[in-house]
Amino acid sequence: MERITYQDIPNGMFDHLNAIEDFISNAGLSMRLLELIRTRVSQINGCAYCVDMHHKLLKHEGETALRSSSLCIWEETPYFTNEERAVLKFTDTLTKLEPTPIPDAVFNALLDFYSKKEISYLTLAIAQINTWTRLMKTFQFVPGNYQVKQ
Repeated sequence: MERITYQDIPNGMFDHLNAIEDFISNAGLSMRLLELIRTRVSQINGCAYCVDMHHKLLKHEGETALRSSSLCIWEETPYFTNEERAVLKFTDTLTKLEPTPIPDAVFNALLDFYSKKEISYLTLAIAQINTWTRLMKTFQFVPGNYQVKQ
């Protein structure tokens, strides 16, 4: 049972969060990459609602079952490109924050594939899904019901 329902959420709260989602979605980054990020953060944070949603969206973006099911152990598999590995390492590091700056090696690995502007978008995408997972874990929206819009 949900602790906080859609009706309990302050008017405009999701509208503002969705405006950020639209901004990120229009930044020119691959939707498949964004869904990899979102699914990975959802796994790390243990958000069942978000894992359900983003797993379905990742599948909709054409991700294979093998890569999708291996995302939780991505470092131990050969299924991800060097670019994806750099992004996933950054995603893991930014989600599991330490009291020290993001290591140069993690940041610099992104520079092989992305401009600083694109890294800014990636950072916002990771921060945004971390916000969503925290909201859903608090609100306890019920997983399993999300349907991808066609």
